[in-house]
Amino acid sequence: MVNAGGAVIPADCPLPPLTSAHTAAAVDRIAGELAPEHCRLVVATVEGTLAGWLLVRREAHPLEAHCGTVNHVQTDMRFRGSGVGAALMCRVRRIAREEMGLERLKLTVRSGLGLEVFYGKAGWTEVGRWPGALRLAPGDDRDEILMSLAL
Repeated sequence: MVNAGGAVIPADCPLPPLTSAHTAAAVDRIAGELAPEHCRLVVATVEGTLAGWLLVRREAHPLEAHCGTVNHVQTDMRFRGSGVGAALMCRVRRIAREEMGLERLKLTVRSGLGLEVFYGKAGWTEVGRWPGALRLAPGDDRDEILMSLAL
């Protein structure tokens, strides 16, 4: 999904184009972190095909343990615009609140893709920006948009 123009690039991967060798360590790291009370993988399928996924993690610091972070939100390009992303946002809200006992979620998105509009429709609020925090290429700096959702 990264190579298809997605906005998600795992921290331990180089910039695209990526190969499966590049992403293997990131997948192993994510799988090793999964635990019901701390880190959940939420997937969406359409007729048995993986259509999208995301992670929700409880913040580790005791002052933030009531909060979670949503990241690695990805929808297969074939399913964009079909409601998969909205379904993931609805499901993660319920899992975070009812199963993990979280009270607030946060996420960051890259500007320039309209993602803040998508998340706004799902109830998220933009709470700040880091201007030019993301450098995609020389001369292509983007804001990192900070978003929050009360559960």
